[in-house]
Amino acid sequence: MEIQKLYDLDDIEFEDIAIALVRLAKNIPDHEFFYKVNTINDLTFKRIEDLILHGSYYDYYFPRFEAYHKFTKTCFTFISNKSSESKQKKLQTELFSQEENIKFLLNNQVEVQYILHSSEQFPDFSVILLPENLVFPIQDYTLGSEEELYQIIQYYE
Repeated sequence: MEIQKLYDLDDIEFEDIAIALVRLAKNIPDHEFFYKVNTINDLTFKRIEDLILHGSYYDYYFPRFEAYHKFTKTCFTFISNKSSESKQKKLQTELFSQEENIKFLLNNQVEVQYILHSSEQFPDFSVILLPENLVFPIQDYTLGSEEELYQIIQYYE
């Protein structure tokens, strides 16, 4: 009797992830930004465990802040685009190493402070009010399955 294949891993299509990019109009600390966000929303963003990326020479730590919206039953997560700290694992012995002590999750978007992610397939980021004088309009962004950040978000979800 022949065993039937239920699925072929090469044929599986991974769905894109919808995220939002948040740019601040001025540099302020995380705690001050989320204090202002929490005062104008019925959400309460709290700092959760950092997202950690392991490089060859450094471990990078990216702050994460999470809140649950009761009405839409959606969990929202802000992830810092820039590492807040890095711990050196070993000395760099190569002259032209590509790894530095600061890392961005989106290398092509270094002016973005936060990446906003939702537990929903098609998130509605408009339920989060952001301080008008502090934040530029958020930009919708789609992550494809081939991007590194896609894999990271899937791992931490």
